[in-house]
Amino acid sequence: MKSIFWFLLLISTLGSAQKSRKAQTKADKLIITALRNHINFLADDKLEGRRTGTAGEKAAYEYISKSFNENGLLAKGEDGTYIQNFDVFDGKQINSSTTLSINNNPLIVDLDFFPLAYSANGKLAVSSSIALPESGSVWFWDLKETLEENKNNIHFDLEDIIVKKINVVATKGSAALIIHNSSDLKDDLKFEAKSKIETQKIPVLFINKNIKNKLLNDEIKFIDFKLEVSISDKKRIGHNVIGYIDNGAANTIILGAHYDHLGYGEDHNSLYTGSKPQIHNGADDNASGTAALIEMSKKIKKSNLKNNNYLFIAFSGEELGLFGSKYYTEHPNIDLTKANYMINMDMIGRLNDSTHGLTIGGYGTSPMWGKVITAKDKYLKINLDSNGTGPSDHTSFYKKDMPVLFFFTGAHSDYHKPSDDANKINYFGELVIIKYILQLIKKTNNKEKLNFTKTRDPQTQGKRSFSVSMGIMPDYTFSGTGVRADGISDGKPAEKAGLKTGDVIIQMGEYKIADVQGYMQTLGKFKKGDTTKVSVKRGVEEIIFTVTF
Repeated sequence: MKSIFWFLLLISTLGSAQKSRKAQTKADKLIITALRNHINFLADDKLEGRRTGTAGEKAAYEYISKSFNENGLLAKGEDGTYIQNFDVFDGKQINSSTTLSINNNPLIVDLDFFPLAYSANGKLAVSSSIALPESGSVWFWDLKETLEENKNNIHFDLEDIIVKKINVVATKGSAALIIHNSSDLKDDLKFEAKSKIETQKIPVLFINKNIKNKLLNDEIKFIDFKLEVSISDKKRIGHNVIGYIDNGAANTIILGAHYDHLGYGEDHNSLYTGSKPQIHNGADDNASGTAALIEMSKKIKKSNLKNNNYLFIAFSGEELGLFGSKYYTEHPNIDLTKANYMINMDMIGRLNDSTHGLTIGGYGTSPMWGKVITAKDKYLKINLDSNGTGPSDHTSFYKKDMPVLFFFTGAHSDYHKPSDDANKINYFGELVIIKYILQLIKKTNNKEKLNFTKTRDPQTQGKRSFSVSMGIMPDYTFSGTGVRADGISDGKPAEKAGLKTGDVIIQMGEYKIADVQGYMQTLGKFKKGDTTKVSVKRGVEEIIFTVTF
């Protein structure tokens, strides 16, 4: 009986879905075909996941640029193109000039030795003895004793001890520090390209045990050292794609969607647990929103919606921390004070045929949204979220005091996995959402510029929820040590304590903060009512605040 019930239910569901699809007009069918073509191209294995700064991203932005041009949009990027370039910090790299020779024996970087990522750059030629450290010479440190003393210490942080050691020897006159490990205990040291530890005062290198035993076996003897350390920031270039419809209007509506995705998961933002690297095609995330952006630019260009100008932006770098949208809002090519509002489409390709659920975020960012948006729709079941911030590009515009809306059909089991493929997209559902957004734009066509309203920021949440919040908006593009506050929420602990936008949090209580992930982990160690000291850098000054959660 159960199998018959589910069979009848399936037939009924398919029947209603087919009826809705049969009711499509010729124009609707053309849009669905176009959406399918866009997503199939963007989510093809040939683009290798559209990771920012790769050949796959280039193929994607060239495709979007061509589409904008065919749709009649003006190029609004740099040098008469649709493209706006921006830098993405990709860690540090050891430059080819980094060398080390001992008694004229040249060593091989990454095999015989390596500089620590937080080593100072420098060049030195000097004669030194391990047993007789002198000012201006190379000093040496064997990790054996430290490792053996702390082998059962679960709180042991070797890099923290190394940094303290560097400060001590530099103060005493060391010109460089060479570290080695004569014990059988693992030190796990390597060149950590994404290290957030601040650059130290002197060059610091690690040599392997074999080199130490072969070339430095006499600790009293003076040895000739020639070394050069050259470490630089490693960057890749991201590309926003920007098209414009100039109606000569006073204000401009901005529509956006990010087109980048995860590549093979190299940036460690994948939820894939397999051992073999696989392409993450990101059909829903966010080829779906990009396809909608392209089709909406075509529809709006041909429409009579002339009371606003329209700016269409396909962002890159979203998956790395809103790099593209943040860069645009800091380097805009229109007057953002004349921007009417911003609509962001991120993951709108998985509308459920049963629930028809669509989330619209940013509902509270303008009083006008309450007049033109309702939770009732003949096809969509709409969930309204008032917050202006969230894990997508509309956040960058909300921070510029701009009304925003965020369209999203919900998370699913393929999110940030190689299985997010084009054959799982609900193309009819995406058509319905495009029509809904176009109707919304039409409703605001004859309105004055929308007023902005600040919303209450949600409690910081992620895979775990926290019982406390500092009330800062982290700058995910910040590449230094600590967490930079990109914004401070009114009435929250950070504001009450005196923190300001631009402050960099480097320590909370006894916990040092290296990056956003460390900050989130540290928040979980506090509960409501706790008071702690928070150290921040404000410019070159370090200030300590007392924060009560």
